[in-house]
Amino acid sequence: MTRLFNEPAAFADEMIEGFVASHGRWVRRVSGGVARSTRSTPGTVALVIGGGSGHYPAFGGLVGQGMAHGAAMGNLFASPSAQQVYNVAKAADNGGGVLLGYGNYAGDVLHFTQAQVKLRKEGIDCRSIAVTDDISSAPLAERHKRRGIAGDLTVFKVAAAASEAGYTLDDVVQIAERANHRTRSFGVAFTGCTLPGAEQPLFTVPEGRMAVGMGIHGEPGIGETDIPTADELAELMVTKLLAEVPEGVEISRSRVVPILNGLGSVKYEELFVVYRRVAQLLAEAGLEAVDPQVGELVTSFDMAGTSLTLFWLDEELEHLWLAPADAPAFRRGAITAQALAFDDGKLADVELSIPAATAESRAAAVRVLAALGAAKDVVGANADELGRIDAIAGDGDHGIGMERGVRAAVEAAAEAVERGAGAATTLHFAGDAWADKAGGTSGALWGMALRAVGDALGDANAPDGGAVATGVADAAAAIMNFGKAKVGDKTLVDVLVPFRDALEAGVQDGRSLTDAWDTAVVAAQQAAKDTANLLPLMGRARPHAEKSLGTPDAGAVSMALIVQAIHETFL
Repeated sequence: MTRLFNEPAAFADEMIEGFVASHGRWVRRVSGGVARSTRSTPGTVALVIGGGSGHYPAFGGLVGQGMAHGAAMGNLFASPSAQQVYNVAKAADNGGGVLLGYGNYAGDVLHFTQAQVKLRKEGIDCRSIAVTDDISSAPLAERHKRRGIAGDLTVFKVAAAASEAGYTLDDVVQIAERANHRTRSFGVAFTGCTLPGAEQPLFTVPEGRMAVGMGIHGEPGIGETDIPTADELAELMVTKLLAEVPEGVEISRSRVVPILNGLGSVKYEELFVVYRRVAQLLAEAGLEAVDPQVGELVTSFDMAGTSLTLFWLDEELEHLWLAPADAPAFRRGAITAQALAFDDGKLADVELSIPAATAESRAAAVRVLAALGAAKDVVGANADELGRIDAIAGDGDHGIGMERGVRAAVEAAAEAVERGAGAATTLHFAGDAWADKAGGTSGALWGMALRAVGDALGDANAPDGGAVATGVADAAAAIMNFGKAKVGDKTLVDVLVPFRDALEAGVQDGRSLTDAWDTAVVAAQQAAKDTANLLPLMGRARPHAEKSLGTPDAGAVSMALIVQAIHETFL
């Protein structure tokens, strides 16, 4: 359990503040995360990594000379928002292009992709590498669907070393992709992890049992077994990894970097006992271990567990892996770095302008604020239950993420209304705040939805049923286009589409917005219940699809709750 925290919602921000205060020799605070506090070579590629907090030393601990140039740091177990990634990339850019590196999780893919698009529009050459090392999360034939765990370290390290050596962006991307192809990981857990303020862990493992194939966000394992001895665990992990040697690699006489990673609560001494047998097994297989790493490198908050990674080297990869590095949590060789000249690292808040709005639209903005307030209340009242539903096959953070997002949306909308904003601007402020503070997939999608509705309403007219229905339809189109989910995938789309259809039909029949919305709410509630009969085909729940059968999708349930709560503000 987590014992030391203040306000749970402020934990990530306060953690980053303390990290920067204690590691100012390497990092400085920038909006959205951290960047190097030392000078980088002008014209070189900037590696910007990131993901949710709760995985230290990933991601901030890997920023420094010879390692990453910056890290976008989201809330606990929630991907950083697109704006956070963009801000860090702008702060880290050296003029040679930007490579974004992250684990292959739906929320990270959405947000980092959005940031990449924005950077490219500004003329910054930007590419991405999604790490896919976890052999448990998808079969080899679907390797592009695998998630990233401790293999993040190998990919980031060689990409950073290539940048320091003056490689072009094309060449840095190529070497990162080769490292990803040659990295395989397998993990186990003995207990779940508990986030600050949570009464229960995200998942549990029966006493005396071990979850096999778990993920670093608390995703349950794909199987269970009795807790083995240290030697038996080593044999399990090595056997699993040697059964999938990367294409093009000859196992005999190969050189590998073994990384035995502690996930949060397993002691270093225990890891050494396990590694003793790992080293013996690798030698027996004819493999030469190069620069073994044993310790906490990519954690899962306080989870008791461990993962083994094998990084299969070639001559160039080995040279880059062994190149000097100096970051708070990863140091090798000697590097002389010159400190940047900068202020205390705090960025001044930029006050966004408020476009002119009519009196009718300003009045509508007040109703928008009331609707968001109702959404905040219903999410807050159901956050624990949403987390419980999500934990059946996912990582259990949906309630926490939704609560953070909608709270930020209400605060931003209230500020916009106070400053005389119309309906569109109020929704834009709220959507951006939701995406920024919630992170994760749901943060990106809800932020996108509010912006789409705002675009349809505008700041000039009093919104009518037609404009609202158009906004909901545009929101559904944007979400499905960007997230690639469709009806039947067991996501919020399974509620959004029938809600959209019922609302459009009611408005077209000449009914009032209140009546049309009421009918659409009934459709949404039934659709949310019906997701219990579906198997998830998207997101973190996909590898554990069977576990979710009989339980509705958390995202679908939260959407149904919100549209019902909004309807009550019409009455």
